[in-house]
Amino acid sequence: MPSHGLNAVCEDDFVGNADRLSGLDASFLHMEREGAHMHVASTIIFEGPPLTHEEFRDHIASRLHLVPRFRQKLRGVPLGQGRPVWVDDPHLNLDYHVRQTALPAPGSDEQLRNLAARIFSQQLDRSKPLWELWLVEGMADGRFAVIGKSHHALVDGVSGVDITTVLYDLDREPKGPPSTPPPWLARPEPTDTQLLGDALKERLTSPKEIVRGFRAALRGPRQVVRGAAATTKMAAAGLRAPATPFNVEIGPHRRFQMTQAELADLKRVKDANGGTVNDVILSIVSGAIGRYLGARGHDIEGMELRAMVPVSIREAEEHGALGNRVSAMMAPLPVWCEDPVERLHIVTAEMGDLKASGQAVGAEILTRLTDFAPTTIISQAARLQPAQRFFNLVVTNVPGPQFPLYVLGRQMESIFPMVPLAQKQALCIGIMSYNGQVNFGLIGDYDAMADLDSFALDLEAATEEAIATAPAVAKPPKLKAATSSNGAATPGARSGR
Repeated sequence: MPSHGLNAVCEDDFVGNADRLSGLDASFLHMEREGAHMHVASTIIFEGPPLTHEEFRDHIASRLHLVPRFRQKLRGVPLGQGRPVWVDDPHLNLDYHVRQTALPAPGSDEQLRNLAARIFSQQLDRSKPLWELWLVEGMADGRFAVIGKSHHALVDGVSGVDITTVLYDLDREPKGPPSTPPPWLARPEPTDTQLLGDALKERLTSPKEIVRGFRAALRGPRQVVRGAAATTKMAAAGLRAPATPFNVEIGPHRRFQMTQAELADLKRVKDANGGTVNDVILSIVSGAIGRYLGARGHDIEGMELRAMVPVSIREAEEHGALGNRVSAMMAPLPVWCEDPVERLHIVTAEMGDLKASGQAVGAEILTRLTDFAPTTIISQAARLQPAQRFFNLVVTNVPGPQFPLYVLGRQMESIFPMVPLAQKQALCIGIMSYNGQVNFGLIGDYDAMADLDSFALDLEAATEEAIATAPAVAKPPKLKAATSSNGAATPGARSGR
C-alpha cells in the first residue's frame, strides 16, 4: 500500500443529504442472516503501557473527521424501492462505539483470541454506525490490544488499511501539537417519505447516470465478449468445488487463531522457486489443508479445492474512499500435492492462466451490473449463494503498511485480520502484511472447526516446509571482543572461530 499522509480520507465528498450504497455493498447486507455476520475485523497488539479508555476515545474523536462514514448510519428505503443510504447519525455516542474491557490474569494470547472470537460473533447494531473499537487491557508483558470491526458494506480490506493509517500515527511522537478537529453538526435525518421520494426521483431523472454506468461496465464489444467468456470460466471453475468438511452449516459463534511469518522469508521462497508472494501463500494454505484433511482420514488423492480470492480493483486515486471495490478469482488449491516446490509451481501456473483469462475482469463486470439490479433481485441472488458451492473457502491477502504505526506513542506490534464466514463456509483465512510481517488470522465456525488450533499448527508446519526450500540467508559473522594485554576489551575485533 502506498504511503500517504493523513489527508487521504479527509474530504467529505458526500453530496446532498444521503449517499446510496452500491449494489455490491448492499449485497453484503442481504447475505447477513442465520449466523453469517458480514463484518470484517482485526485484532491489533500494541506495546505497553496501556491507554486509558478516555485517552483512546478522545484520540479517536480527534480523527473522526478523517473518516466521515464513521459518523453515519444506514437507512432503508420504504417498500424496497432503492438501495439503503448512509445518513448522518444525530445521536452518535463514542462511548458506545469505543469500548473498554480487560483480560483476566495471566492475559495470554489464547485469552485474547477467545475474547476476539466472542466479539466477532456479535452482530453489529444496524440502527447505529456500523463499527466498534474495543480497547483490551490486561495482556501479559504490559501490552494491550485493540479489536475493531466494521460492516463489510462500509469497508473492504484495502480501504480498511487506509482507515488504519489515519486513525493511527506514522511517528511515535507526532510533530507539532494535536490539531483541533473541525466542528461537526449532523445533517437533518430524512424521513421515510423523503427517502422514498428521493429513490423514485433518482430512478426517473438520472438516465444519464445509468447509461454512463452501463458504458463503463461494458466498454466496447471486445470487452463484452472477453468479459462474458471470463465470467463463464469463473462460474465453471467454481462449480467444480468438491465437498469438504469446511462446507457445512454454520452457527453464529466463531473461533479465532493467529499465526505469523516473515515477509522476507516468503520472498526468498518466491525468488528461489518462482511465482509471486501470493502464489507462495496459496501453496502454503494448500499444504496446510492437505495435512489437516489427511490427518483426519479424508482421501485427498487428486483433490483440488477452490478458494475465492478477493482482488482489489481500487484505483490509486481511490485510496481512502470507503465502500467495496473488489472483484474475485477462484484460485486452485492442489491439496493432493505433498511436495512444496511442485505445489507452488502448480499454483503459479494455474494462477497465471486465470489472470490471462481475465476471470477477475468478468467478475468485475458482474459486480458493476449489480448497481442497476432491483433490490429484490440482489436479495434473491444473495440467498442463492449457500445453495451453490462456487468455492470451498475464502483466502484473502491484503497488503498492509510496511512501516510501523503508533497510537499515542505506543507502537503497533502486529495486526491480524478477521474475515466473515459465508453460509456453508466454516473456515476463512485472512492474511495481512505489516512492517515486514505476514499475519494469518484464521476464523472458523465454533462447532464445525472445533480443532482450529490444529489447523493453525498445520499452517505453521506448511510455512516452515516452504521456507526450507529456499537458500538460507548468509548471516554476517559475529564480532567478539578481544582482550588486550592489560585486560581491557578491544571493541570491533573479529572472532577467530
